[in-house]
Amino acid sequence: MVLKGYPRISETFISNEILLLESLGFTVRIVSMRKPREDFSHASVGRIRAEVVYLPEYILPALGRLAAANLRTLAARPRGYLRAAGLMLRHFIAAPKSATIKHLLQAGLLCQEALRPGESPHLHAHFAHSPTSVAMFAGLISGAPVSFTGHAKDVWTQNPARLAEKIGRAAFVVTCTMANVAYLQQLAPNGTPVFGVYHGIDLTLFDGQGARPAAGPPYRLLSVARLTAKKGLDTVLDALGLLAGQGVAFTYDLVGAGEDREALAGQAARLGIADRVRFHGALPHEQVLDLYRAAHAFVLGCRVLPNGDRDGVPNVVVEAMAMGVPVAATDVSALPELARHEETALTCPPDSAPALAGNILRLLTDPALRARLTGAAREAVAQEFDNAANTRRLAAIFAERAGSPPGSFAAGSTP
Repeated sequence: MVLKGYPRISETFISNEILLLESLGFTVRIVSMRKPREDFSHASVGRIRAEVVYLPEYILPALGRLAAANLRTLAARPRGYLRAAGLMLRHFIAAPKSATIKHLLQAGLLCQEALRPGESPHLHAHFAHSPTSVAMFAGLISGAPVSFTGHAKDVWTQNPARLAEKIGRAAFVVTCTMANVAYLQQLAPNGTPVFGVYHGIDLTLFDGQGARPAAGPPYRLLSVARLTAKKGLDTVLDALGLLAGQGVAFTYDLVGAGEDREALAGQAARLGIADRVRFHGALPHEQVLDLYRAAHAFVLGCRVLPNGDRDGVPNVVVEAMAMGVPVAATDVSALPELARHEETALTCPPDSAPALAGNILRLLTDPALRARLTGAAREAVAQEFDNAANTRRLAAIFAERAGSPPGSFAAGSTP
């Protein structure tokens, strides 16, 4: 399994998937394109048995290792390596980027250090951009079949022609929303099957048991998100500023790290709510659970960026619903696949602080609405976002499809 980084605190869905696949009898070897950048990880990572092979993140510091490994790979698999090198050159000529050369070198090293003699591996990449590029080159070199899981930014900001080429070279594609399924099926050049499988969450961890906070002010509001533009946290702060102006007593817990940390702190200060906003940074699940249990409402303001970047169904929305926390969110991208307005959540268009503020206030002050939404939301999560059930679906896809060459399935295969 080729990953951008491992472990990553924001990609618990991947580590949970690996752990569950191992419990179902799969042998997983992780190939990570960089070392971890956080100094802690969720407890579930420690239960994963998979060997981890780290590829060099940069060419020059590891040039000797990369050159030696690629020369050995060329000698052992000359035809495959020359096919991969030819594809790399075509891509580099079309769009000269050093990353294209790096991906081939990483693939050559992967074939030396992560593939074992006598094995018949299947290469699966998480994210359709660089991990899939490395896996595709490694598949051309080794002859191993390749598949990938597409998520959000990697799907929607990638050149459609390049993404279509990757789909065409894949044995199959998995993706985490039905909106993605429709888009990727349109791009598939040769009927490559595209399967929609939600990530899901661990319902034994996010069980929603225990006391809920007492109704009434001061209310505790919560967001868990990377501090980046597509999450719409600036809209959330604008909405909270409006609520403060209406005299609503609240505190706001914001969990996550990212490049917008200083800008968001400055915005909170300008709105006069800095003393109500707590920036927690990234936290492990155990601490986030305590915040879910204390929250009166969960808020997210996701938007589609000009370059197409967007969320799918954020796992944090699934977690909040499983914990019985009412959700106010936006109706963009795949969010309505779970956050259905007036059914499981209250939603509004992106970038509309007044509408978001109104929805938050309704969740805080209407107990009957809150009870109806949270009950329906927890039922929807149990039916559609149980990661154990969804990983069994994924395991069935691997068991049936892994090992098959690309283009070997009939067009229109049912996802």
